[in-house]
Amino acid sequence: MKNVTDLLKRAAEEYPKRTAFADTGKSVTFEELYALAQRIATIMLQGTTGVKLRGGDPVAFFMEKSVDSVCAMFGIVMAGGFYSYIDVRQPEERINETVSILKPRMIVTDDENAERLREAVKQQDVTVIYISELMESAGSGDISEELLRDAAEGILGVDPLYVNFTSGSTGKPKGVAVGHRAVIDFISEFVQVFGIDETDVIANQAPFDFDVSVKDVYSGLYTGAEVLLIPREYFTKPSVLMDYLADNEVTTLIWAVSAMCFVSIMNGLEYRVPDKVKRVMFSGEVMPVKHLNKWKSFLPDATYVNLYGPTEITCNCTYYILDREFEKDELIPVGRAFKNEKVFLLDDKDQLVTEKDTEGEICVSGECLALGYYNDREKTDAVFVQNPLNDRYYERIYRTGDLGRYDEDGMLIYTSRKDFQIKHMGQRIELGEIEVSAMSVDGVTRACCLYDEKKKKILLYYTGEADKENVTALLQKKLPQYMMPGRTVRIDEMPMNKNGKIDRARLIRQV
Repeated sequence: MKNVTDLLKRAAEEYPKRTAFADTGKSVTFEELYALAQRIATIMLQGTTGVKLRGGDPVAFFMEKSVDSVCAMFGIVMAGGFYSYIDVRQPEERINETVSILKPRMIVTDDENAERLREAVKQQDVTVIYISELMESAGSGDISEELLRDAAEGILGVDPLYVNFTSGSTGKPKGVAVGHRAVIDFISEFVQVFGIDETDVIANQAPFDFDVSVKDVYSGLYTGAEVLLIPREYFTKPSVLMDYLADNEVTTLIWAVSAMCFVSIMNGLEYRVPDKVKRVMFSGEVMPVKHLNKWKSFLPDATYVNLYGPTEITCNCTYYILDREFEKDELIPVGRAFKNEKVFLLDDKDQLVTEKDTEGEICVSGECLALGYYNDREKTDAVFVQNPLNDRYYERIYRTGDLGRYDEDGMLIYTSRKDFQIKHMGQRIELGEIEVSAMSVDGVTRACCLYDEKKKKILLYYTGEADKENVTALLQKKLPQYMMPGRTVRIDEMPMNKNGKIDRARLIRQV
């Protein structure tokens, strides 16, 4: 298979009548999805929307995920373009900045979001089309075999498939461009390792601007599994969410850690257990053991998997299938590398780290690597670099900025970000270690540790019912004095960024 359109064609041939994607109001079979994608691609190539799509053109989406957006997404890919979802909840300034980096050929939106989009990008010359009009045209449109054939011949495995925007350290969004071949390479191994097949029902939690969703979308396309698109608002309504999972007999969850914690904190499993679930996979942040144990108490026979990997390496590069119980203050390993991916540690002098319990930066090479940051050669060249261990031939690696170490079994353990490592009272400290210790305290639901450079003070923020004095007393039993927070603050709710991770920058500003 050269590109993702080959996957779509194969799925339509092998599973024509199976439901491919479903939201709360609509569903589409693989056969219908393929036909609609062909019609949308024809529309794009003919320029019926007012703009002709050319090979390699970006098309942005400014709307929530839906069956219609999936059809349009694959139509764009079939026409030789690539897609990028823009988070509708972010500030208008950031929307405008994202669009200015991407420079999309057109932006697909809906009635609900069109006005805000136009206001955000009013200074830019962009073509806006409505998803409803596009789908209406596709419903009665023709398929040009000649145009589609010509477009297909021009799609290479190294061409972009999507661009996902992540937060940059300077505040400027970074567009991670991922190619067809990287997705096919990763997904083919991913579904095999975890035994996903056409009998599965995958509950998609992540929005499409977050790469966790890539595993849902393309696992379904690769295997013929059904993908349910869970509305964002269901993750504020635990009873509605659990009814949806149970009623639809969901078998597979590939979720962000924050989504799993929401269910356990809000006692969703006490309300109703989706007992057909047999795989629970999580990623994005360190999974608090107390929340994991709650899930395991209600779904003891499910397989639990810790996944690790930044957007820049196409979803994940390592996995760990949990095969034992973990203590509350223990770190769950991120495990071993997927096939065709090389994951290794480098120390501060770019020497290979192999000894257990010795920390190094996590680096990755292989076909899984992203193409780089879209329209940003400088940032790309800073982290997608030649492997310093290889002076024989060109080997591009990605330096993740994450720190890790090996345990006694040779399993990789993620410890922290390089930027979360501080020097305090002459000691090197991992803020993540303090967070794990805080999370082990009864009554603490989430914890985040920051460092005030000016005051040279460690700051600990937490949510939950635990009394501050009790948290401090228990931390004193777990941590050396130089690691003790100089200030401990209980807050009602952790601020979250668009990818469902704790927004540390906003936290330090608002408290």
